[in-house]
Amino acid sequence: MQRHVLLVEDEANIAEAIQFLLTRDGWRVTHLGDGTGVLDLVRKDRPDLVILDHMLPGISGLEVLAALRADPDLAGLPVMVLTARGRDRDMAERAGADRFMSKPFSNAEILAEVLAMTGG
Repeated sequence: MQRHVLLVEDEANIAEAIQFLLTRDGWRVTHLGDGTGVLDLVRKDRPDLVILDHMLPGISGLEVLAALRADPDLAGLPVMVLTARGRDRDMAERAGADRFMSKPFSNAEILAEVLAMTGG
């Protein structure tokens, strides 16, 4: 079965780069441009990993993360938080992020983190 990542990122160029990289490595990538609908999609499609931007329109990435962690069925889902603001690392970790990555990042760095988080 193909591994699946839900990518929640509002910056089109970053989303496109991550999608390309992960798809090339054999992942199925579902992309959302904001935090609205993440919980419904996760419940329906059960990704192996969520890559979640911190600063999203509408619902912030940390609000989405808090909702995931508050749901007993979803609390164990691996979540990587991305942000352009490195100082947000503590907030992301307190909210329950498994990993944190500051933008910009290298292709090799994000792929290595995704593989480490999913045992891949």
